[in-house]
Amino acid sequence: MYSQKRCSGSNVDAVDRLRAGAMALEAVTAALIELEDSPFTNAGTGSNLNLCGDIECDASIMDGKSLNYGAVGALTGIKNPILVARRLLNEAQKGKLSAGRIPPCFLVGIGAQQWALGHGIPACPSEKMATKFSLSAYRRNKRKMEQAEKLETVYNPSKRRQQSSGTVSEIMVGHEEPMSASLDTVGAIVVDQEGNVAAAVSSGGLAMKHPRRVGQAAHYGCGCWAENARDARPYSTAVSTSGCGEHLMRTMLARECSTAMQTEDAHQALLEAMQNKFIGSPFLASEDGVLGGVIVLRCCRCGEDQSSDNFQALLVEFLWSHTTESMCVGYMSTHDSKARTHISRLPPGAVAGQSLAIEGGVCRLGVTD
Repeated sequence: MYSQKRCSGSNVDAVDRLRAGAMALEAVTAALIELEDSPFTNAGTGSNLNLCGDIECDASIMDGKSLNYGAVGALTGIKNPILVARRLLNEAQKGKLSAGRIPPCFLVGIGAQQWALGHGIPACPSEKMATKFSLSAYRRNKRKMEQAEKLETVYNPSKRRQQSSGTVSEIMVGHEEPMSASLDTVGAIVVDQEGNVAAAVSSGGLAMKHPRRVGQAAHYGCGCWAENARDARPYSTAVSTSGCGEHLMRTMLARECSTAMQTEDAHQALLEAMQNKFIGSPFLASEDGVLGGVIVLRCCRCGEDQSSDNFQALLVEFLWSHTTESMCVGYMSTHDSKARTHISRLPPGAVAGQSLAIEGGVCRLGVTD
């Protein structure tokens, strides 16, 4: 079980479920609930506040076995958005609704909240999801916005040109730090004892975002992707992303990375995907810097009996890559007593948004001495 987050913590409940024989989908949901409940992550409790001071969350989940997906966007008043996304996925598997209607897999705003309440998921007031840290950040960001708007009103070049035929000096409105600097979306990727994979992601979105803005964490192929091996796909893959949602949505990075991982060299495949499909993407050509990160799980049967259902023959590769200055990852198997965490950073001298870091490793899960 692998996760990405800014603040490290254990996902013991998720791994305990795997030890008990749970499917990947159940374990990845448990992992996300724990991450959403942490007050130190930008997901669920402690999420960034939007322009109006409200919390609106995005989340999605995908099952590699069935390829079903569920998502919510701009969801308010629900403590664990991933539970609503998971319930949408489950309900869709039951088939059509009355009168032959297609069940939804992605709901937003008040519609998502009403659907959740109607399916037994309890409400939680936004004020209970806000923390001292998130409220302090909101007040600080609001002051910065007000100061910047005052400066822009005085020095806006277009307004000055309308009032005078004289030359206009270029004014740089500075911020001590970007309000969008907190890109700590949380995500998890899991492989179970049967070799099934699942992925999930959850986010409170950018700080001071416009109300009802929906980021990559909810969008299909952008926030997460999971797909079991089949036919021409020799590898099962699971991907979860983090970063600037607008950059990740315009490149569908989660799905792009999953597709790239079907070649033999996983490290090289991820490197090329991040370089060509993200940093060098024609869809982001106008951007000065492209901010994002991915965690990727790839697994396949290995050894002489590749058709066996024996979990001992499962080779798992876990990699991560990012263009942000840093990204925290954690990982744990059913043989570990505690999670291992690592803060990955760009190489010295590298420029965030223009360079990337890539790391990872290989393990053979389920092998006994």
